[in-house]
Amino acid sequence: MKSDLGGGASASTEVATGSSTGTDVSLREYVALNDKWLWRFWKERDRRYTEVQRERDKAEVLRAANQAYRDEKANELREQISSERGDYASKTDLANAIETITATLKPLVEFVAGEQGARQGGLDTRSLITFLGGLVLVGLTVYFAFN
Repeated sequence: MKSDLGGGASASTEVATGSSTGTDVSLREYVALNDKWLWRFWKERDRRYTEVQRERDKAEVLRAANQAYRDEKANELREQISSERGDYASKTDLANAIETITATLKPLVEFVAGEQGARQGGLDTRSLITFLGGLVLVGLTVYFAFN
């Protein structure tokens, strides 16, 4: 009786007596069993390699999708920043606005200062500074509201 499972040196069920003929396996049987075992080993190895490669491919697809998503979001943010650039005043714009308001208010400040001297303190300095500060804030608010 032949056994397809391997596992022993004997291919027969004869009781071994003084000679080894009962336990001998022919070279043909040994090679056949060895080939069968090797075939199973290589088949399992190939299956595992295929599985690992499949997982690597999935990971690469996920990495590529993640990078594409990140690139898309970065481009959207870049476009948003570019579109909002005109919405905010630059330092130069702000300096020019303050300079214009100061130049516009200069005659008023001089007039109020002259009137204050003439009225003998009808308008104290603290009130003047508060008034001018309010005018500057109103002017800046109007400037940025319409630009």
